Amino acid sequence: MAEEEDYMSDSFINVKEDIRPGLPMLRRIREAHQKEEKHREANLKNRQKSLREEEEERRENVLKNALGSENKGFALLQKMGYKSGQALGKTGSGIVEPIPLNIKTGRSGIGHETLIKRKAEEELENNRRKIHLRNQYEEKATDQFRLRLKSKKEELKLEGDLKRSQKACHQLDTQKDIQVPKEPWYWFMSEEEEQEDEKEKELEEDEYGDEELSVLEKLQILTKYLREEHLYCIWCGTTYEDEEDLSLNCPGPTSADHD
Repeated sequence: MAEEEDYMSDSFINVKEDIRPGLPMLRRIREAHQKEEKHREANLKNRQKSLREEEEERRENVLKNALGSENKGFALLQKMGYKSGQALGKTGSGIVEPIPLNIKTGRSGIGHETLIKRKAEEELENNRRKIHLRNQYEEKATDQFRLRLKSKKEELKLEGDLKRSQKACHQLDTQKDIQVPKEPWYWFMSEEEEQEDEKEKELEEDEYGDEELSVLEKLQILTKYLREEHLYCIWCGTTYEDEEDLSLNCPGPTSADHD
């Protein structure tokens, strides 16, 4: 048997205590946390459950367990041939699981949730309708913009064609020693020349009514004049020998005929 050490010996007296800085504080904090946790667990065990909590707990326990033969309703079903897990009905096309139990926990009246659901559906439908109307408006605005852009391009093209026709008319009339155009607008004039011409004299209104003619109407009239007077087609850029040559070799009197 090993000899017991004397408590007065050097092995007991010379034992040094752990004096690392902060160690006692950490130990006290850990002990306080453990004590607080034990106290919280004891309170949870000893706390008396409320009536609602007890009802919920009993209800959950009942709903977890399937009905047994001790239930009168289930016993009647078994006498009529029903087996657990079987669908209801003669053909077995009915429900298998019982109708779920929806517990009303709020203080609102009956039908309030249905009302809220209906209002949410109506709001959703209104939002969809607004989005649809906005998309239609944007599509319509885009189409209108494209039409305006197309119309603007066509207008600029007509103005360019009229300007070329006026310059060609001026050149061809000059070659025939025609000093004055048939109509003032038959020859191309710059803006300054037009302003000076308006100051010098007031043009008499002719049968066409110059102020009422559009660019397209002017172009049509001038095109007809060039074809009849000079046998010239602005679209072909060619002066033909005679009317037969013009009718046979020129596609037509409009720009579309030459596309």
